[in-house]
Amino acid sequence: MDSITQAALGASIAGAIAGKTLGRSALLTGALLGTLPDLDVVIDYGSAVANFTQHRGFSHSLFILAPLSLLIAWCLWRWKPQLSYQRWLALVALILITHPLLDSFTTYGTQLFWPLGEPVAIHSIFIIDPLYTLPLLAGCLAFLFRPPASMALLGGLLLSTLYLGWSVAAQQAITARVKPVLAEAGLAEAPVMVQPMPFNTILWRVTALSPDRRVEIVTGFLDKQDELVLEAFPRNPQLASLVAGLPDVQRLEWFTRGFLHYERHGHQITATDIRLGIPGVHPFTFALAENTGNDLLPLASNRLPRPSLDQATLPVLWSRMTGEMPVLCLATLAAPTQGSRC
Repeated sequence: MDSITQAALGASIAGAIAGKTLGRSALLTGALLGTLPDLDVVIDYGSAVANFTQHRGFSHSLFILAPLSLLIAWCLWRWKPQLSYQRWLALVALILITHPLLDSFTTYGTQLFWPLGEPVAIHSIFIIDPLYTLPLLAGCLAFLFRPPASMALLGGLLLSTLYLGWSVAAQQAITARVKPVLAEAGLAEAPVMVQPMPFNTILWRVTALSPDRRVEIVTGFLDKQDELVLEAFPRNPQLASLVAGLPDVQRLEWFTRGFLHYERHGHQITATDIRLGIPGVHPFTFALAENTGNDLLPLASNRLPRPSLDQATLPVLWSRMTGEMPVLCLATLAAPTQGSRC
């Protein structure tokens, strides 16, 4: 989740546990602890692909955060012993561990068990969702004006947790809705990702992969019709095979679980993470290699500039979310080179 949300979550937990003893300083302590795991973004791992795939790595691992909580709690207890070590430990551990657990509900991927296993990505909530964050902020504001405001903090935590639970239930409902349609399209066994569109859990995006195409479906709970529209985007299996042996490609395939789009721009081959953003506005595209004739020259991976979002896109998404627009053709938002069939 975004830094404001993680800070608000940390502040809410700290205020609920230690607000009566520490006063308003509990919120600041919790907010700082809530953003601590994301400080890994300042580390340069040597390449754009490494920086992308190592984020939410060791700093979000339960194997690291659990013992680290013991050390940080001890330091804080020595600093302010009016709060017992046990309560400091509960405060620190809950904040540090809820941070990566919350991140795992997003699409980016969180390496909860680093250095073991794959990133965990539940895909049930967008990285910025006001309906999750606002109850936490409301509880923190209530605390600032009338501490300790325990009920307001606990109420904010409860509402946000219930909303997170709703996001999982909503995802399951959308999955059940699209399964028969995907089966009819010959994609019953295809890898499928079901995730909310930006800033809400009402409108959802479904992505299914086959070797030569990917199919996108946009559907929501406020739709005024039951018919689902499948939109097809071509894939490039030959291009994927050409660069499959490159370490950066293998790392990206592992991190995204194969949800990549390969493209050729002149002699340059790029890979785009199609999980994040929307077609035409995917934020993570990497230049991987130069291909001239039979020669393949790996490049020191670099991230291409992020495409700008058309100002007309957000009103279109709002109209689609509320059901005023019965069909959203993602091709209207995509770069012309990607093509589609809506």
